[in-house]
Amino acid sequence: MTAELNKGPILGIRHVQALLIFVTITSVYIGRLNVGVSVVAMTNAESTNPDFPEYDWTEAEKSYILSSFYWGYIITQFLGGYLCKLFGVKSVMFWATFASGVCSAVTPLFIGWGGWATYCGIRVLMGCAQGLIFPCIHQHLARWSPPEERNRLGALSHTGIECGNVMSMFVSGMIAKGPMGWPGISYISAGVAFASCALWFVLAANNATESRFIGEAERNYIESSLKHGQNYHKAVIPIPWRAIFTSPPFLALIVARCAESWGLSTLQAEIPAYMNGVLQMDIKDNALFSALPFLAMWIMSYVYLVLADILLTGKWLSLTAIRKTFNSMAFWLPAATLIGIGFLDVDQKTLAIVLMTLSVGFNSGSTIGSSLNSIDLSPNHASIIMGIVNTAANVVPIVTPLAVGMIVSNNGDRNQWQVVFIISSVIFFVGNCIYLAFGTAVSQPWDAEDFLQQRPLAELALPAALPEKADSKKSIS
Repeated sequence: MTAELNKGPILGIRHVQALLIFVTITSVYIGRLNVGVSVVAMTNAESTNPDFPEYDWTEAEKSYILSSFYWGYIITQFLGGYLCKLFGVKSVMFWATFASGVCSAVTPLFIGWGGWATYCGIRVLMGCAQGLIFPCIHQHLARWSPPEERNRLGALSHTGIECGNVMSMFVSGMIAKGPMGWPGISYISAGVAFASCALWFVLAANNATESRFIGEAERNYIESSLKHGQNYHKAVIPIPWRAIFTSPPFLALIVARCAESWGLSTLQAEIPAYMNGVLQMDIKDNALFSALPFLAMWIMSYVYLVLADILLTGKWLSLTAIRKTFNSMAFWLPAATLIGIGFLDVDQKTLAIVLMTLSVGFNSGSTIGSSLNSIDLSPNHASIIMGIVNTAANVVPIVTPLAVGMIVSNNGDRNQWQVVFIISSVIFFVGNCIYLAFGTAVSQPWDAEDFLQQRPLAELALPAALPEKADSKKSIS
């Protein structure tokens, strides 16, 4: 095989798989996040389309609806990692996305029958379905991405998060005010989910050897770059639980993702309340102000991607250095702006909007910084690691509002909010320090297919990371 053939085609089926992931993430995020607009439309018909039913739900009932998705979401993360190892990513992703679409489709019918409690139940079921998806995504990227392209394909596919954020905010509001009213939000979301399922069913494959559309050159390029055993795609590799849970890089990743979750939930959920109480701004009623942070996040995700590609291709930095540098930018810059926002007064509203937008925009670097790190540590167990990490990280947004509620008794008291922002900034800072100290983008010894067969039991508790110098050849993995 020639050197040219070994590089594979510039654009191929592996890029189609990344695009499918992007479309799937966008579709499920639209279904996940449209609830904010839907609840407003359902409880204030005059603000959207008065031709549809209006419900008199209390603030407590609305809060249950808004949070109920995550009650289901946190309980199936680990299950998703396990199921895709048993049944393959294609099947699990398809049925999870399809189930999420069904939940959207039946929402208007069941709300008319059971009210807010039924709406909560549907959202819990949707959360359970979507909880299976992200562990599958990381497993899919590990099976389809050559190490030198993994960062690029992973980051591109994850920009579906920001796309879903922006689309759900703009499109849902337009639908609610249109002839379809608030039920149309659910129906359109379901249609998008079913369309992504159709694309996934036709074009997706568990790995390069199973794809009907891939060429021989690209298949050889992907499979030779992954360097695995002959029966790899059909074998179920035993999971070295003890080695994983005693691995410093893995534990550092958990800390980093939990810190990110705390900081981002503060940026997205609590700053609007601060601006309303202290700065006397209701940015939730202003579509432009509400969308600006997510728009900045979407744009910055591509800026980070291009910058990472330049640094990696030019071999200016190793992948470990890229991960830590970008994660530091994603954590420490928002930490500084959070503290700054806490010192603004009612005459500095424009600066507050600018700082909030910059905070969320800079935070998008955490995708390259730490989110994709589960694939670095163990391509073979990427789904399991993602399931564990995402379970821990998604408990945090449930705890954050409770902590804020204990600190802030008066929404208009800036001193109380300053405590909230300082706590978040400290968590951002310390979480990244731990990641800097113990994190790595080097594949761990327990990733080996025969690790449990070859390593004595006594050694399983000491999964030392490979030396950092080994990163030179894996600097684009």
